[in-house]
Amino acid sequence: MRRWTAFLLLIAVLVVSVIASVAIGTRSLPLAEVVDALLPYRDSTPTSADAVGIVRELRIPRTALGLIVGLAIGAAGALAQGHTRNPLADPGMLGVNAGAACAVVVGVYVLGIQGPVAFMLFGLIGALIASAAVFGLASLSGAGPLTLVLAGTGLSALLLAITSGIVLSDSVTLDAWRFWNVGSTAGRGMDVFWAGLPFIVVGLLLALGSGFFLNVLSLGDDMTESLGSRVMVIRAVGIGAITLLIGAATAACGPITFLGLVVPHIARVITGPDYRWIIPYSALLGAILMLVCDVLGRVIARPGEVQVGVVLALVGAPFLIALVRTKRLAAV
Repeated sequence: MRRWTAFLLLIAVLVVSVIASVAIGTRSLPLAEVVDALLPYRDSTPTSADAVGIVRELRIPRTALGLIVGLAIGAAGALAQGHTRNPLADPGMLGVNAGAACAVVVGVYVLGIQGPVAFMLFGLIGALIASAAVFGLASLSGAGPLTLVLAGTGLSALLLAITSGIVLSDSVTLDAWRFWNVGSTAGRGMDVFWAGLPFIVVGLLLALGSGFFLNVLSLGDDMTESLGSRVMVIRAVGIGAITLLIGAATAACGPITFLGLVVPHIARVITGPDYRWIIPYSALLGAILMLVCDVLGRVIARPGEVQVGVVLALVGAPFLIALVRTKRLAAV
């Protein structure tokens, strides 16, 4: 009952966060104008017509994108910690972020791609290739938790070196990569949302279905095999879900750090060690934190804004330090 009550409470907080994300921005609009902008368009004054453009063309797309990206990163963070059995793991440790960044940079440098949708497609392709390489390398030694981390760390270092070499040698690529790499929902339209939505939906379904098997996997590989479950299949499905979730989220908004690391620990405080609850809780908490930090970034630097990736790092780093100092990192 406590879990269900907290789950419903999180949904209510998420609804409030969505409303706040639509109502609050770098430009202050009266609530009545925001509500009117959400209604079917009618002849109006220039001021209210301007409000319609701000709400419909800017705030609604970034709110929708922040919602699905937060859900994706939160769920992927829980999966990453479950499969690596590492409380300090985040999805980027498996090379997905580095693969997406490298593919975007190569696309800009070689093919001259431009625009968020092109970045999204190349980022997703890079994430898929990187995750396949990590799982392939790790499977040579049984795809255990340690080999996954080592393979992901090694491949990330290689891809980061390639990315750095390209952006340092070409100023045009550096400018494009710098815009994408900061981690932001600003400047993206509904086309990016619709492009990433199918991948995130499939990834979330796979993640939610993985909860029971992660509980079994936490008993150890030998025990999992003795209970009739196939470790390689479970890990392959988990890595596939992480790739779809983080690949689409990173390709759409750029790398979002700390979110996938922090929210599973918050979820465990409420749910305990059961991954059937940790994964959906982490998804909801990820969406809430993503939207709240996005709103904070718009408010604290008016009339400009601080990108959501920066705000999340400012929030996540002290939280991680506090966890380490109090020795409250849960064993996974």
